[in-house]
Parts: sequence; structure tokens; C-alpha cells
Amino acid sequence: MKTNSFKFLFLIAFLMTLLVGCDKKPKTATEKPSFLKDSITGEQYRPNFHFTPKTGWMNDPNGMVFYEGEYHLFYQFYPDDNVWGPMHWGHAVSKDIIRWEHLPIALYPDELGYIFSGSAVIDWENTSGFGTKKNSPMVAIFTYHSMEGEKAGTIDFQTQGIAYSIDKGRTWIKYQNNPVITNPGIKDFRDPKVFWYAKENKWIMSLAVKNHIAFYSSKDLKSWKLEGQFGADNGSHDGVWECPDLFPLIDQNGVEKWVLLVSINPGGPQGGSATQYFIGDFDGNTFTTSEKEIKWLDYGADNYAGITFSDIPENDGRRLFMGWLSNWQYAREVPTYSWRSAMTIPRELTLQETENGYIVNSIPVEELQSILSKGIIEKNNEFEVLAATYLLEIDKITSEAFSINLANRLNEVLKISVIEDKLFVDRKLAGIGSFNDVFPAIHEVPLNGIRIHKIEVFVDKASIEIFINNGERVITELVFPNEPYKSISISGDAELVTIYPIDSISEN
Repeated sequence: MKTNSFKFLFLIAFLMTLLVGCDKKPKTATEKPSFLKDSITGEQYRPNFHFTPKTGWMNDPNGMVFYEGEYHLFYQFYPDDNVWGPMHWGHAVSKDIIRWEHLPIALYPDELGYIFSGSAVIDWENTSGFGTKKNSPMVAIFTYHSMEGEKAGTIDFQTQGIAYSIDKGRTWIKYQNNPVITNPGIKDFRDPKVFWYAKENKWIMSLAVKNHIAFYSSKDLKSWKLEGQFGADNGSHDGVWECPDLFPLIDQNGVEKWVLLVSINPGGPQGGSATQYFIGDFDGNTFTTSEKEIKWLDYGADNYAGITFSDIPENDGRRLFMGWLSNWQYAREVPTYSWRSAMTIPRELTLQETENGYIVNSIPVEELQSILSKGIIEKNNEFEVLAATYLLEIDKITSEAFSINLANRLNEVLKISVIEDKLFVDRKLAGIGSFNDVFPAIHEVPLNGIRIHKIEVFVDKASIEIFINNGERVITELVFPNEPYKSISISGDAELVTIYPIDSISEN
């Protein structure tokens, strides 16, 4: 009897070990990890109005969805270091898309792999059977990345999995029959973005497959069928395609077109990572376009892997976007220590028909008005500002050549200039840049005949985001000044220059 009891207890202990091992949650630490020991270094660059993790590493935004009054932001997260590692899904929520509340980690790695990028949807009709129509489940669709498979030299180490929540995203259950899409023998097979295609009552998934996008359909989020492919002969192919997002937009004349976002790394306009887009049509199976020109959503160096929110209410109707405010060329080396990376400010994407065809504009969301202090109108071309973070708005510009210098007492200066149909951002002397050879650079942005009449520059502690003519051109750049830029000089003619100090949203 004693022997049988011992075997039974051993079996129970063994099974418990397996169950605990399915989700690799962190063990209780007796000592802070080395990257947390000096929690002050780098805090001078903690943004005032951009989302950051409290500690640890963050990259792609994932699973952005709106449900019952809350914006959900999931993100690629490694809590145990300030560089990339085993990927989890971090989680935060917001009532206004500006001020964020950190929540516990949503998804942990398990025996199928790390939790790579993906999306989340509200299954309103309970097609998955994970909830009820009265309590619609939130379903996350993500890529499993098996490091064991990659290290073994296989090429089928990326598959697609799903998980669901029936308590507004606070706790998650992984589907017992994962993966829902196995790998067909392709190394780069990731980043599912899913939406409900009401015209045919089915779910559509856009999936990045090395150098193109594959489209899958499903009736229940569990069984998927390959429908069509796009992109092998379109757009930029100087790097691997990632993080697709397909959605409709309506232009100023009421015409609907479909937009496909595709991130690429490397191959961006400033080197490294960036996001291109295509405008065309979608027939329920695949996307097509007649356009040949390569179009970039952001011409700066530091906006990557961005996607849009799912399930924005119809009475709102906006297409809301956030991206990762960094670049894979130097993301692991930037001079912050207890944490790394931020998200861009949220932006509304709109479709505009121009003389040269359609473009997607990126506009700062109207909710940002809530953190702007009263505007201060400046009468001189050179002036000081009291705030460390602010919006500089220059309107009714009449000069074809124009320049803006943002400087501090240490003679560090960020230069923005417009010369002969090009815009330049010079961060060579803007602050710390020695951590990577390519970081201190002059970035050139083609204007292609755009006549600038308005410039908005959002200045945070370690970034600038420039919006030209309500988003016709956007430039997002990291900067690391040793002191805030409080001296501003403007060369050129403009009727109105206004400074709006920006309040801090940071919980930290």
C-alpha cells in the first residue's frame, strides 16, 4: 500500500509540474535583475504623453481593440530584461486612448512557443462558441514562435494560435486545439490581423508570409481556409514583410477604398524598419491594386509595426492607429535602462484623393486636446518655452523655404528644414547618439509637390512627431537630448505660431 501511495503521489506531483509548465510565468525573484538595479538612469527620457512599459522590453503593438468603454492595448513584452527575449503579451487599458492603466500580463509563452504579434476581436455573435451572445468573448489571434524549432534548423517554427477572454480581457484561456493554422513550410509566417467581413458573414485574416500577404477566411475563428495572396510583385521588397492590416476607408467624396498596411524590415525610407501601404480593392478573398508607387505611412525612422484598433463603435467610425516608436537598427541600444520603447501618439487614418491619386493621412487624435494647456501665441522668430514637452503649431506658412531649430542650453539642436521640395530632419547634434553609428543622421523626406501651409511638432522627452498639412506627411523620430529643447528659432514666414504645453500622463 505504501508503495502504491508513493507512486500515486509522485504521479500527481509530475502532472502538476506539467500543468505549471504550460504557461511560463516568472518565478519569484529574491534580487532585482541587473537592468532594474539602477532604475533612475534613463528616466529623464520617460515620455510625458506616450505609452511605455513600467519596466522591461516592449516592441510591436498587438491586439488593439475597443470593448465596453475601454481601449485595449496589448504589446510584445519581455518583463525580465530591457532587450528582446521570450515574448509575452503585455496589457494596458484606457478610457480615452491617451491615459493608460497597466494590467497584468495577458499571455505567457507555453510549450508551443513564444507569443508573437497578432490581433484581437470581439466575437459579437459568439461564432467561436467561447462565450455567449450576451457575454461576447474577446478573442486574441497570435503567432506561436517555437525557439526549439528555430534552433533545430527547421523552417516551420511559426504557427497561429488563439486565446479568449470572457471577463473584458482580464484573464485568458488558450484554445485547447492550438495551433489553428499550421505552418506550410515557410520560415516567416506570422502576425495575423483579423476582422469580421459582414458582407459574407466570415472572418478574414491577413497574414505576413515572407514577401507577401496571405488571406484566410473562417466562420468560427478556429478553422481557417487560404483564400488569396497579394504582394509578391508590389511595393518595397528590401526586407521581410510583417504586421499586415487590411481595412476600408472612405474619402472626402464618399468613395470607399481598401487600405493594406505592411511593415517591412529592413528597407524603410530612412533605413531599417518602416510601414508601407497600398490602396485598392478587396473582394472577400484577396486584395488587388493598380498602384505602382511605394507609399510610406510615416517617413521618419521610428514608427514601425503599427496596426489599427478593432471594433471601434459605428457612431465613432474612426480608424485609429498606433505604432512602435523605435527602429530595429538600434532599438536594443537606446539609452533607457529599466524600460525600453514607447508607442507613437494615437492617430486617426483618413483617405484623401489628390491630383496624384489617393493617399492615407495620419492625424493626431482629437483626444490629445485634453492634455494640451492653453496656447501661447509667439510673435517673435526666436523664443523660449517653459515646458519641457509641448506642441509647436505653425500655421499659414507662406515661405517655400522654412526651418525650425529646437535647442537647449548645451547647444544640442534638432533641425527641421524645408528646401526645394524636400523636408530634412537633422538629429546629428540633437543629443546622445553615440550608442549606434546610424542614429545620428540627416533624414530626407520627399514632398512631391506638397506646398506646406501648416506644421505641427509634438515634442516629448525623447521623441518628435511632425505632421505636415493635417497628416499629408508624417515624420516620427527618436531624440535623446541631455536637456529639454526650450529654445526655438524659426526661419521663414508664417502668420501664426503657437505653443501648447503638454501635461504628463505617466503613471511612473
